[in-house]
Amino acid sequence: MSDLAPESPRLELDCRGMRCPLPIIRLANAVTDVEVGEVIAVVATDVAARADVPAWCRMRGHAYLGERPAPDGVPTYLVRRLR
Repeated sequence: MSDLAPESPRLELDCRGMRCPLPIIRLANAVTDVEVGEVIAVVATDVAARADVPAWCRMRGHAYLGERPAPDGVPTYLVRRLR
């Protein structure tokens, strides 16, 4: 996806080395730590996160903004809290 958030994420979750479902559990637990409209970045080495983060967003009513690499090349998935 190319609809990346222009602003910096309000919160970054470092999920490097965590296997499914831990990155999603961390995201679910942290989503209320940011205000509605703010962005959370999930940095995850687990390949399952590429499908899991967008699916979680669809199921929970949040916006998946896309993926971009972290400075070290690890995929970073961007989520906007909508409710």
